[in-house]
Amino acid sequence: MSPSPTGRVERTTQGRDLVIVRTFRAPIEDVWASIAESERTARWFASWTGEPGIGRTIWYTMTLEGPGAEPAPMTIEACEPPRRLAVRAVNPYGDWRLELQLSEANGVTELRFTHHLEATTDVGSVGPGWEFYLDALVASRDGAALPDFNDYYPAQKAYFAEQG
Repeated sequence: MSPSPTGRVERTTQGRDLVIVRTFRAPIEDVWASIAESERTARWFASWTGEPGIGRTIWYTMTLEGPGAEPAPMTIEACEPPRRLAVRAVNPYGDWRLELQLSEANGVTELRFTHHLEATTDVGSVGPGWEFYLDALVASRDGAALPDFNDYYPAQKAYFAEQG
């Protein structure tokens, strides 16, 4: 059974944002570690090397893409532990500006992931990927089996494309 997409495209004064939210029954500092520490990000997205800091470039290597993934640069644009991380990666797929915001209330931490989309970004192609990665984050934190990308794409493509 394919997972249901939850993301939405929001119009902004700068264009469009893809926003996906996940919640965790965990302290904000623990969820922050899952998005900021290389050992933990490797479990659901990518490992990284380098000296982190605002304006600095780290090198990330996708870990769920299979063997042969090459390191790629990513610039840290904002880092406000444990509440906000903004990064930018320029690659053959475009100029990817990503932002993760965390908030905690009553022992529940909400992660709000935002991909600030370029005008030419095909949200029908990128939306399912981010749903997959964020579900992989949930699975990695729960000690569950990682999801299968084939359950997300192309099954969720139309859902995101309709939001354009």
